[in-house]
Amino acid sequence: MQAALSPALQAKLDVTLALLHQIAAEHGPAVFANSLGAEDMVLTDLIARHEIAIESFSLDTGRLPADTYALMQQTRERYPAQPVKLYFPRAESVEAYVNDKGINAFYESVELRKQCCAIRKLEPLKRALAGRQAWVTGLRREQASTRTDMAPEEWDDANGLRKFNPLLEWTEKDVWAYIKAFDVPYNALHDKHYPSIGCEPCTRAIAMGEDIRAGRWWWENPENKECGLHARK
Repeated sequence: MQAALSPALQAKLDVTLALLHQIAAEHGPAVFANSLGAEDMVLTDLIARHEIAIESFSLDTGRLPADTYALMQQTRERYPAQPVKLYFPRAESVEAYVNDKGINAFYESVELRKQCCAIRKLEPLKRALAGRQAWVTGLRREQASTRTDMAPEEWDDANGLRKFNPLLEWTEKDVWAYIKAFDVPYNALHDKHYPSIGCEPCTRAIAMGEDIRAGRWWWENPENKECGLHARK
């Protein structure tokens, strides 16, 4: 039996489910890029609960917080029919970067940070998307200034396939209302003022009143705060 949701959230949920079913039917094989954030746990639950034919993967950069790994295991146990396949960076690329630039070189410049993201995220992403017709994300419009003009369906030039953002119009309040209603597992760091979670050294808690993305790459300007996974022309 479905838990009670507000009429407004139920309407958004109906639109999201219709899009997910359409993706599976018309753009397969499709895959869900699961970062294990709150939004992505909503999509994990929806895809599993409604048995939608969309596979799931996550990028293990090698520098994720311990709480994220704990959620990986919890997700595996909660949704055995919806396994999250893990992709890792090439060991030789990580070794070359660390030995040449330093273990925490990403703090030194935007260029070095983006090089690290390219090795730990972008290259594994390309392998995860290989042979797919579409990929699904948990991006929301209100998350960042870099995401305000996104559309529910876009063409991803960098990877040469369709990209869908089914939760684009959901608010943070919507996400947590769904998680509470369906008892969806989530990262324990969210309860410690981490609304957005990435690699451990690149993520911090935020203070009251700060933007929800303020804890990601906090030493950089807001317009630079993307790793390249969602680069757009």
